[in-house]
Amino acid sequence: MSTTNPPKALLTDVFGTVVDWRSSVTKHLTLSASEALNSPTSSIPSGARAAASQISWPEVAQLWRTSYYHFTRTYDPAAAQKDPSKFKTVDQHHVEALHKILVDHGLDGLWTDEEVQKISMIWHFLDPWPDSSPGLAKLNDKFETATLSNGNTALLQDLARHGNLPYKHILSGEDFGAYKPHPSVYLGAAKKLGLEPGECALVAAHLGDLKAARGCGYQTIYIERSQEEGWSKEDTEAAKQQGWVDMWISLDEGDVGFLEIARRFGI
Repeated sequence: MSTTNPPKALLTDVFGTVVDWRSSVTKHLTLSASEALNSPTSSIPSGARAAASQISWPEVAQLWRTSYYHFTRTYDPAAAQKDPSKFKTVDQHHVEALHKILVDHGLDGLWTDEEVQKISMIWHFLDPWPDSSPGLAKLNDKFETATLSNGNTALLQDLARHGNLPYKHILSGEDFGAYKPHPSVYLGAAKKLGLEPGECALVAAHLGDLKAARGCGYQTIYIERSQEEGWSKEDTEAAKQQGWVDMWISLDEGDVGFLEIARRFGI
């Protein structure tokens, strides 16, 4: 990647890269549990009430996120590509996964089915990292900007509105009946923008996502975010030394994240 001959489009991962899912989800689960436990009208089974008093809601948030990771990486797009009506959305997964987590941890009955459905919608209203909105606004002056997330389209639209994220395009795995890191998502997104893969750069806080995009011909920009990288420190450092990431934004940069990307491109 050359700052004098940059890509034409910046496509960004969203969960963890643009929005701080961990804080938002943990806070929402904690508040929702407190409201249920202290409601004078709720009839929570004693076992669920006891389990709720012992549970770590940050750990539940992480389990929920991990279930999403497993779902998207094991999803077989073959059926959905033949019949789009068979595509399973991330919204559907989030409801099913939360139900399973509650049952597995003795929390079944803490919330009604309707309340679980409502709680699962927190993924539509995650707060952005402080640099995301102003950084994207700057980058819009020079690039086509787009989401490239496994989140479904409605979810991504809500996140953009909630976080004042000024994307020019909303692209989702849902558009291609598949989930990253399936090549059809990266290649389909480039085609939808009318570009070659080499004219696109993926911005992400996850090296696995970037490596898959790189394999499809994309340029790559890595943003370090707290607690986001799934690779070990050794593998992360090896990736940095190998140089296949075109732009690496460290946590200790003066202006982190998207503001630093804009600065490096002279915006």
